[in-house]
Amino acid sequence: MPWYNGDYPPSYKNLPKKVREKAVEIANAILEESGDEGLAIATGVKRAKELAERGHVGNAGRDKDANHNKGVTE
Repeated sequence: MPWYNGDYPPSYKNLPKKVREKAVEIANAILEESGDEGLAIATGVKRAKELAERGHVGNAGRDKDANHNKGVTE
């Protein structure tokens, strides 16, 4: 069963909102592809946390380093 706004796995309850939204997005894609709900839930939260650590969540998917290096010439 795919998840939508406000309807997400209980294990996502304490995640920050942006991380939870990304986890749901990832989990839905995995669920559609594999049909394995357990795999989708676990992988969704893991990947969303990894992306958040790199600054990709809540930043329109842009890499913070890419913005930092704008205008730098070698």
